[in-house]
Amino acid sequence: MAEEPAGPDLVALTRELAEAQGVDATMRFFGGEPVYDMSMMGLSVFEGTTAVRSFVADWYRSYGQADDDLYEIVDVGNGVVFAAVRETARPAGSPAHAEVHADYGLVVVWKDGKATRVTPYPDVDEARAAADRLAQERG
Repeated sequence: MAEEPAGPDLVALTRELAEAQGVDATMRFFGGEPVYDMSMMGLSVFEGTTAVRSFVADWYRSYGQADDDLYEIVDVGNGVVFAAVRETARPAGSPAHAEVHADYGLVVVWKDGKATRVTPYPDVDEARAAADRLAQERG
């Protein structure tokens, strides 16, 4: 019996999404009608390609430089990936030595190699638990 073809490597795709630089590079990971849910961070939910693109563009304009280090990343199953992220960024217009640092959790839902929903959480453990619940619900 032939083996089923492997799907896309969602861990690798999530890492590439986090490393993308610029709006176009980031948006190539989204397909269909994506959702970027910033509600857990106290912001809005951005639905659809136009809204997500606008949010991503605003985010990039806010920082002179931003780097995300995914120090833990797990494919929890059923198209759901959890990542623990350490962000180091310099707000736009700030001196080079002015940096902000944040740790947060990220849940990404993938379908057919495209991100359909991205949800950051201010608490890494909360994100991990949400990813596990979501994977079970999708199972």
